[in-house]
Amino acid sequence: MEELVGVAEIRDMLGGNLSRQRVHVITSHRDFPAPVQKLKMGHVWLKRDVEEWIKNRQAVE
Repeated sequence: MEELVGVAEIRDMLGGNLSRQRVHVITSHRDFPAPVQKLKMGHVWLKRDVEEWIKNRQAVE
């Protein structure tokens, strides 16, 4: 079973020092993985997709 993450988990994955609003801005960028589901509580993503995105961003910086 695939592990899913929401905005709170993504915030932690990015270091935890970003505001919730900033994480929403990041997740809305065109290069960020598409959410796999849109729930009333918010979007959810596959954890492996987000981890890959973070890894690729770190390689560029």
